[in-house]
Amino acid sequence: MDREWDDAQPIYRQLRDRVIAMILEGVLGEGDPLPSVRTVATDFRLNPLTVLKAYQQLVEEDLVEVRRGRGMFVNIGAHDRLLRDERQKFLEEDWPKIREKIERMGLTAKDLLKPRKEKR
Repeated sequence: MDREWDDAQPIYRQLRDRVIAMILEGVLGEGDPLPSVRTVATDFRLNPLTVLKAYQQLVEEDLVEVRRGRGMFVNIGAHDRLLRDERQKFLEEDWPKIREKIERMGLTAKDLLKPRKEKR
């Protein structure tokens, strides 16, 4: 995980988003334990309550489950659900802007699919 934080968004939210990215990228698999609150707080010099708040959001979103006395674990199906949600968000929010820019620039599908030469 990146150790830099953006002042534009609360740290707990950024931490939550980073855990989600780790699930989507396969760094954290379904059934895997999340790093302990204490470990994350120490490694990133965060207040443990900040880490706990991020983790609690993941629990509330049913992406993570708490196993009493053992820790927090990625729920089965979390990856597929997150991927489905990310795809939907892309299609509804990002793609219309990209498509508009493509049309504005007069690019064709052939232009977009043409292999690019590697930069040296």
